[in-house]
Amino acid sequence: MYINGEWLQVTDSNSFWSTNPATGEPVAQVVDGDGAAATRAIDAAHGAFVSWSKTTAYDRAELLLRARDIVIERMADIANLMSREQGKPLRAALNEVGYAADFLRWYGEEARRNYGKTIPSARPDQRFITLQAPVGVVAAITPWNYPVSMITRKVAPALAAGCTVVLKPAEATPLCAVAMFEAMADAGIPKGVINLVTARDPGPIGEVFVTDPRVNKITFTGSTATGRYLAAAAARSMKRISLELGGHAPFIVLKDADPVHAAKGAGLVKFLNTGQACISPNRMFVHQALCEQFLQTLTDRSRRLIAGGGLVEGASIGPLVNQAAVEKVDRQVKNALENGATLLCGGHRLTDNGLDKGHFYAPTVLTNISPLMQIYREETFGPVAAVIPFSDSDDVYAMANDTNYGLAAYVYTQSLSSAFEAMEKLRFGIIGINDINPTSAAAPFGGINDSGIGREGGAEGLQEYLETKTVGISI
Repeated sequence: MYINGEWLQVTDSNSFWSTNPATGEPVAQVVDGDGAAATRAIDAAHGAFVSWSKTTAYDRAELLLRARDIVIERMADIANLMSREQGKPLRAALNEVGYAADFLRWYGEEARRNYGKTIPSARPDQRFITLQAPVGVVAAITPWNYPVSMITRKVAPALAAGCTVVLKPAEATPLCAVAMFEAMADAGIPKGVINLVTARDPGPIGEVFVTDPRVNKITFTGSTATGRYLAAAAARSMKRISLELGGHAPFIVLKDADPVHAAKGAGLVKFLNTGQACISPNRMFVHQALCEQFLQTLTDRSRRLIAGGGLVEGASIGPLVNQAAVEKVDRQVKNALENGATLLCGGHRLTDNGLDKGHFYAPTVLTNISPLMQIYREETFGPVAAVIPFSDSDDVYAMANDTNYGLAAYVYTQSLSSAFEAMEKLRFGIIGINDINPTSAAAPFGGINDSGIGREGGAEGLQEYLETKTVGISI
């Protein structure tokens, strides 16, 4: 753990093992923190806030940009660690480290654009101005599926705004968090400004986050169930909160689309990170005139994916995070088949060639999906493509919106008018039109309904860590 500028070293009595989900082998020991450690970290962040918030935006920007350069210098090492601890293929891990560095650069630049404004008054002797002030101490909780980029997506805008931070990373990927904090500490970020509390059990730390009055904001990425708990608990003391939660993304292929091009895009985004992404498409609605060609292309490409650990040469799909994830995916597949779905490939756990030591599930394609099936309603978070034929565009938008989630949606079409119709009819926070990667450090990211509150990334991401002060001046 990293508290008030000091690293707490691992001992046999205060540690737990981080393991490789591809092999079950231990990677390294990590300090096992608790509620008391979280309180010490908040002490440090609270103590550092006054001086940090008074630093100039230019000084904060320079530190963030220096941290970005260090992350880029260490990209290969951080990606290698991520592949061992989280399991994603090395190429994908390298991409994620670059994405994490993008947030440090973007908010290093955006820190200097924290503008106020002047407002006309009805009184001739009065002037209004607004100022933007940091909210204070931020408690951040990050997930295991993107274990470095989700850190900088929260920490970078918080620091740019002048806030101090206590981070609790996912218990499955604490070493990735350690590597990122080493980079930020080596960049010269002052002691107490950033603090890291690792733990096997997140419960006691979360309880401290929501009850300590010195925590002014909570930011969380993870499950909807945990987000609901944090939102309710934070409301008791009126803490600011932003939540990036689950998704149930529709992937719509309209009649005028190229089915082969759409199927290639669907496969890339569906099996990215083994389907363990909140923006992963769960329901693929394909016009019935294109369905046969779409399914053939998707199935052929899915069968060619090679499963393996993150550092296995040629591996293009990694393990699921744990045994519970494998069981959830398998339960959804079996339920779909029992209720009339057709299996085109996959549909089973992978155990050959040493894969039985990890948590691997075969890339799976199902069709003839109906609303009666669990996979139609539940987020899968695994490598299963569920394809639903449709014939009417009005019906498909109704089906796509038939969910409590509202994070991401995808539409393939060659018509500009159809693209605008989709943008306006779909009730989702992020929409990709012929685009499977509608995300960037410069663009706001977030959803509606059960997919969360607030936005990360872009100018909107900085505003999440600022309070507006209005000043009336009589002259």
